[in-house]
Amino acid sequence: MKHLLTPMILAAIPLAMPALAQDQNTWSSVQRGLYLTRMGDCEACHTVEGGEWMAGGFGLPTPFGVIYSANLTPDEETGIGAWSADDFYRAMNEGISHDESRLYPAFPYTNFTVVTREDSDAIFAYLQTIEPVRNRIPEPEIPFPLDIRTSMRGWNLLFFDERDFEPAPEKSELWNRGKYIVEGLAHCSACHSPRNLLGAQQGGAASYTGGHAEGWYAPSLRDTGPHEGIGEWSDDDLAAFLKTGRNGRTAAIGPMAEVVQKSTQYLTDEDIAAIVAYIRDLPFDEPEIGDPEPLAESDGIMIAGGEIYATQCAACHGIEGEGVERMFGALAGSSLAQATDPTSLVHIILKGARSAVTDAYPTPHAMPAFDWKLTDEEVAQVATFVRNAFGNAAPAVNPGEVSEIRDEE
Repeated sequence: MKHLLTPMILAAIPLAMPALAQDQNTWSSVQRGLYLTRMGDCEACHTVEGGEWMAGGFGLPTPFGVIYSANLTPDEETGIGAWSADDFYRAMNEGISHDESRLYPAFPYTNFTVVTREDSDAIFAYLQTIEPVRNRIPEPEIPFPLDIRTSMRGWNLLFFDERDFEPAPEKSELWNRGKYIVEGLAHCSACHSPRNLLGAQQGGAASYTGGHAEGWYAPSLRDTGPHEGIGEWSDDDLAAFLKTGRNGRTAAIGPMAEVVQKSTQYLTDEDIAAIVAYIRDLPFDEPEIGDPEPLAESDGIMIAGGEIYATQCAACHGIEGEGVERMFGALAGSSLAQATDPTSLVHIILKGARSAVTDAYPTPHAMPAFDWKLTDEEVAQVATFVRNAFGNAAPAVNPGEVSEIRDEE
């Protein structure tokens, strides 16, 4: 059956469909591997838009340069066709490739190390069924000495903890399943945790307190109070967001829209519930600046920003920032708008955004870009207004911050 089923055919097959392969166990492993591949959001990094499925070559921007994703098709020369299941598990578990070279942690083996051998083998079994594609991947565009892969030995000694998944016996089975997903294949900390100067995720008290990814700010997943993050969300809010890309508060946009579209919408309700159970139990994170005071309505920035909002934004988001539920995000009480780090808000204003395409919402909504229309000062003014109107409160946005985001590719 190898290579007989294309990935697009597999994607259309319900996970509960009876096995079609001669070997029932093999088919079950392949089918389960597809599910786990989706859980890991592998498509997002290993499939270039308009390119061949899982053929790699996607440029991953890092603070040190661009690293290109691997070809995961079973092509023997440029993909993983010559790999064994042992090789694949070693890459997942230790960050070491088939040729003994060290992988860069842009491939999140620092998270995948907790993935079980059984799950790794299922993913490998699925990848062996997809169409092989010859696609030689470019070398990383990073400076010396990081371009020497043996340098990762030192990085791993400092920052990589090779380990098995350890369930917490005092917690429920659902919570432990959620921990396994969130900390393993879903690698949520890769975006939602800060990183140090050498690109390593900060753990402990800093884990899941927010981070930067692809020019966006991924908010804290902890309860940080009413002004930012998801602390005010209900369990149903979070479950709906992960499953459908929308809830009564907001819609998934930016990199998170891709996560929902290519990954979490395919997860079972049980696994969604497990993720929610784990995330909602993360410890409270006390905001560093306390409750901010809103700028006065008479402030010049608020007056200028309010005029821009009235002419450019109110038609969709409402005069009072109320939005239209599950269509145009409400800005009143928005945790994204009030985030301490305004990167995502500014990014949306400048470059626009598009919601996730899911079975529940097959027609995406989009916000146009305003980078061609508004100056850095005007973007800062309207962003500051949104962050301090409608009952919101957050620090003002500086035009210099806007300029930096505008210049990002």
